[in-house]
Amino acid sequence: MSETKVESGKITEYMGKRVYDFMRWRKVAAAVSIALVIGSIIALSINGLKLGLDFTGGTQIEVGYQQAPELEKVRDQLETAGFEGASVVRFGSDNELLIKLPPKVAAEQAQQNARDEKATQSVGDKVVAILSQGSGSKVELRRVEMVGPQVGEELRDDGGLGMLFALVVVMAYVALRFQYKFAVGAVVALIHDVIITLGFFSFFRLDFDLTVLAAVLAVIGYSINDTIVVYDRVRENFRRVRKSDPEEIINISLSQTLGRTLMTSFTTLLVLWALQFFGGELIHNFSLALIVGIVVGTYSSIYVAVNMIMLMRVTKEDLMPPVKEGAEQDEMP
Repeated sequence: MSETKVESGKITEYMGKRVYDFMRWRKVAAAVSIALVIGSIIALSINGLKLGLDFTGGTQIEVGYQQAPELEKVRDQLETAGFEGASVVRFGSDNELLIKLPPKVAAEQAQQNARDEKATQSVGDKVVAILSQGSGSKVELRRVEMVGPQVGEELRDDGGLGMLFALVVVMAYVALRFQYKFAVGAVVALIHDVIITLGFFSFFRLDFDLTVLAAVLAVIGYSINDTIVVYDRVRENFRRVRKSDPEEIINISLSQTLGRTLMTSFTTLLVLWALQFFGGELIHNFSLALIVGIVVGTYSSIYVAVNMIMLMRVTKEDLMPPVKEGAEQDEMP
């Protein structure tokens, strides 16, 4: 016999575990989610995304110093020389830098070289000459890569299609494994997570490149995994717990999976915080996107995904296994 404790008409303990009244705050959570999504959409409409070199095209230049340079000083040297908007990050060791020039700046420098008959330096050589003069020591050019605008546009389109395809596949999987109401809830939660993560990058004007896109896709996978665990327990309790309304069953399910959800998220965040503080600037936005996405995804698994199936009035009949035709006759003596 399973132990069930009831206080004030609500289940407060089930099978020896405390039951928290999550659904008591579902309207407040829905208001917070709606506000965050609307705010993110407004930020995306006004600011858009600050697309990185991977999507806009431009020039990447890798240089090596004899001693670790100061990034702010290097940025000032490039800006003074006319390379406005250049991105400078450490690459590999502290002595190596990766410089990203926007397509407009790279094109202007190339046109200037073409007009000057005496100009024999490429953009990469010119950057190295400027940095060598400013540092007072030799700066070595390691590599120069150019990304055309057509390649950047193709990457942007493919990334968007990849995200859309992931959402469609997730919806089909959840619909087949559970029920269409659960599929709608899962996809709404994923869209909620993606929009808020993109809105965060838009609001703070952070660079959005391929690494951040990969992080957003990883957030989709992480969030749906968490949602599936919650949905699995909801389905199990709908079939097991009797004489309880859907709200109480969902509270029981969320309370049973709460420890797993929080511990999984916390241990993942520990790794991401380490990457954020010690991984270097090259993966700074990647780890930041994952941190934001996992925090929002954990919240959405508890409230958004479950709130949606409550809104669509899921019942025990929705989750009962289908009865095969002729099964009743086979059971008769």
